[in-house]
Amino acid sequence: MTISIQPSALADLRRGFRFYEKQERGLGEYFLDTLYSDIDSLRLYAGIQPVHFGKFLRLLSKRFPFAVYHQMNGEESQIRAVLDPRNELSPPTES
Repeated sequence: MTISIQPSALADLRRGFRFYEKQERGLGEYFLDTLYSDIDSLRLYAGIQPVHFGKFLRLLSKRFPFAVYHQMNGEESQIRAVLDPRNELSPPTES
């Protein structure tokens, strides 16, 4: 299983990093470490998450209030967005 992180999801991760880094120095780095660990777990568990917005699988982060939205494309998991699920008003974009 390969994982690709789309530009839209990388931008989401950068925004999350900046937000948490403003809260406390070093917390942004912990946020990224945690989210990348969650994303890496998709190597083993991709495809078993519930479907949201009709086409995105959603993996909830273990430590932060964030969800990783991804799509399966053969043996590849494409990370489309990393968002706070408490603010789910519209689906992630397919960039």
